[in-house]
Amino acid sequence: MTAAAANLGGAAATPLAPRDVYVPPVLYPHAGTVWFVGQRHNVAWDNSNPPKQITNKIVRIMLRKGDLTTPVILADNFSIWLGHIEVTVPWVEDGSDYQIVLFGDSGNFSPLFTISGS
Repeated sequence: MTAAAANLGGAAATPLAPRDVYVPPVLYPHAGTVWFVGQRHNVAWDNSNPPKQITNKIVRIMLRKGDLTTPVILADNFSIWLGHIEVTVPWVEDGSDYQIVLFGDSGNFSPLFTISGS
């Protein structure tokens, strides 16, 4: 084991290319939006000002309630360049403390909005 560790000591690390974290703001849903269970909505974000190097262009949208991101995946495995994607409102408890989380380079949240109709 010591010999293996000694061999790693002489290995040169490959430098990483510069990358930027891209956090496009979520435009919809916005504050005051009310969604009803079973409806379809287009979650939208502003991708008009991207950096030169984006770490992760394939993204996922999850639902957040209060201070916790739930395990509910609303959309997955799509390009950040779309700027919007249709989702179906899941069967969740009513509340006015929901947010959309757009995961790619990072997780950025929409403003708080309401889901009703459960």
